[in-house]
Amino acid sequence: MFDLIREEINAVKERDPAARSFIEIFLLYPGLKAVRMHRRANFFFRHNLRFIARWISQRAVRKTGIEIHPAAKIGRRLFIDHGSGVVIGETTEIGDDVTIYQGVTLGGTGKDVGKRHPTIGNNVMIGSGAKILGPFTVGDNSLIAAGAVVLEAVPANSTAVGVPARIVKRDGLKINSLDQVHTPDPLSQMICALEYKVALLEKEIKKQEEK
Repeated sequence: MFDLIREEINAVKERDPAARSFIEIFLLYPGLKAVRMHRRANFFFRHNLRFIARWISQRAVRKTGIEIHPAAKIGRRLFIDHGSGVVIGETTEIGDDVTIYQGVTLGGTGKDVGKRHPTIGNNVMIGSGAKILGPFTVGDNSLIAAGAVVLEAVPANSTAVGVPARIVKRDGLKINSLDQVHTPDPLSQMICALEYKVALLEKEIKKQEEK
């Protein structure tokens, strides 16, 4: 347990330039406190002491603003930065070396049963306000941009942005996407066609009047 705590404190120091000392991180970082409390809650949950598990998790919410269901599976060196408003659902699985920012939801859509929440691979970063909803996988080394709403699987080594999220980069290469600037506007094309027809009719009427 002490080795795990030391690992997680070192992970915070590596990823947060504002972190200054071991004792500051241990006592004052809500993300670390939430993860520590979750590990206790998860222990009781796995030993069928569900009430105690939920009691610990609800105390964690009041103390940190971070809600992690006791049944969620969390790997090593999870760093929840700031953390306010983070929600991690019951069947969520999180790999090692994951970074989560404030306002993130790892939740469900309400349409699934059993496995309802996402599986997050290793070394994934999830930006503030992102929502990952459903029982699919976000692959290793991927980046979920701030504010993205992810509703389907994200391949490894990818960057997902937008609402709903789309893959814009994979394996370091940009994904070719629709050019929103230079794509012809169908409404504009229709108007131009009508204007051309009107001009032809006006020309024809003028000819008839001249006869």
